[in-house]
Amino acid sequence: MSLLFLGDQCVPASITDALRDAGHRVLLLREVLPIRALDPIVLAKARELDAILVSLNGDFSDIVAYPPAEHGGIISIQLHNHPEIIPQLVAVLLEFLRGNPVRDFYRGKLLLVEVHRIRIRG
Repeated sequence: MSLLFLGDQCVPASITDALRDAGHRVLLLREVLPIRALDPIVLAKARELDAILVSLNGDFSDIVAYPPAEHGGIISIQLHNHPEIIPQLVAVLLEFLRGNPVRDFYRGKLLLVEVHRIRIRG
């Protein structure tokens, strides 16, 4: 089953390409909004599109500012300024997506993707 993702402007092409290569649909922020759109507008657009937001923006990891119950799903890639770990992060993410292919699973959840695990809030 294919999921729909909205790739924030900070997400490297290698991540969005890997999602597409795995059979998922990916819209890029620049295709639907100005790249400097404010975070609440980005999240509202993801809700409107019924897409799971994928971001490196740490602001989206703040469950006080962005309570998981109020959105359709956020995947926060925990890169921590180490682009060399992108292949490992992508492998962890794709494995998780294969095991959880249903869109409704992601509603109201924040997924923090790290090299050795995915933490779920919400």
